[in-house]
Amino acid sequence: MTSTEATAAGSSSPGIWNLPNILTMLRIALVPFFVWFLLADAPGLTSESGLWRWAAVVAFAVAIYTDKLDGDIARSRGLVTNFGKIADPIADKLLIGSALVMLSILNELPWWVTIVILVREWGITALRFFVIRYGVIPASRGGKLKTVVQTAAIFLYLLPLGALAPWLVWVAFAVLMVAVLITVWTGVEYVIEALRIRSQGKQSGKTTAGN
Repeated sequence: MTSTEATAAGSSSPGIWNLPNILTMLRIALVPFFVWFLLADAPGLTSESGLWRWAAVVAFAVAIYTDKLDGDIARSRGLVTNFGKIADPIADKLLIGSALVMLSILNELPWWVTIVILVREWGITALRFFVIRYGVIPASRGGKLKTVVQTAAIFLYLLPLGALAPWLVWVAFAVLMVAVLITVWTGVEYVIEALRIRSQGKQSGKTTAGN
């Protein structure tokens, strides 16, 4: 192999069919099974906290683990792709969104919590696309913390807490309220950042036009 060929091979971008992307697709594929497990354990839309409920807990845990795993592998092995950048957050939102909606349908989670979180999540996603011509809104530490706390709250709510330990219900509620607060707070932060990026982009455009 010549030096030119080696350079070309080294600079070529990884294909779609790599391990991180496969894990992301697996996470998306797990979502309908997760939803079905919750429904299977809820005849008459009343949770019975049986075997299928535990299957839903396991499916959620596996999906969350693949989220961490695919990111670690992609970064460590240089397998970051445009497909992964798009599919990974979509997979996360599908999983979190389906969990919130299902828990609300089962009357285990207040609908206002689900609405607040989903409006924030999809609203910020739309905002990213809106300002992308001016710049990219980077992920913040608060955003990452939000994801962790949201995941913890949902995981606790998925567990049959009443059967395990009734006091855990209050722990789950406390974590959920923290998740809602961080969700709203980081949402406001992203809006401010988007306005700043848009303003700078417009000013830069005017300067370029003036020159």
